[in-house]
Amino acid sequence: MNGTLVNGLAITIGSIIGIVLKSGFIKSKSKAIMSALGLSTLIIGFQGVINYANVLLLIVALALGVLIGELMKLEDHLNHFAYALERRFAKGSDSSFAQGFISASILFGVGAMAIVGSLESGLRQNETILYTKSLLDFISSIVFASTYGWGVLFSAFVIMIYQGAITILSTFVAPVMTEIMITDISAVGSALIIGIGLNMLEMTKLKLANFLPAILVMIALSYALSLI
Repeated sequence: MNGTLVNGLAITIGSIIGIVLKSGFIKSKSKAIMSALGLSTLIIGFQGVINYANVLLLIVALALGVLIGELMKLEDHLNHFAYALERRFAKGSDSSFAQGFISASILFGVGAMAIVGSLESGLRQNETILYTKSLLDFISSIVFASTYGWGVLFSAFVIMIYQGAITILSTFVAPVMTEIMITDISAVGSALIIGIGLNMLEMTKLKLANFLPAILVMIALSYALSLI
């Protein structure tokens, strides 16, 4: 669990630094910085899917996942939760709180490093991947928080709960969590990261939270295919 705790602390400290910088030079350059960060996020996402072979499986998982998410109205529920946090802890902030909270939670949580790192932590007590992820998230959270503010900081708690749960449950899921399945899950995560980049560049207004069930759909599809 040390890796998850360090990861959460890295996001928290990075977010605080970003919030402090928000009131200075970075604030006046926030649009340019956000464009650069959006482009960088797109590159990260495309790197994760460009070599993924089973594109049809990815399309099916995303289509079924967003259908489930729309029916459950996940985006609306997460926005309500984020707005409740904003009213409670970040009074007087702008409307970017919810966007920062959701985008940062997805960006920090859906990648292969979060999944594989948490499994390594639980199964082998190897924290190397999560420590590396912590450094990357620390840098990203500074830039994110300099634009989105307090919402990014609160994503740290989501990441700690999410990665902590994977670490604790790793002994139960290890028998079915194959390398192929991790690759499949990472492809969905990379697709969501592309969505974040597109939203940051204001090219789309995707309700990314509604796509989150695609991860569970992909797990089910990948497991089913492994039995054939």
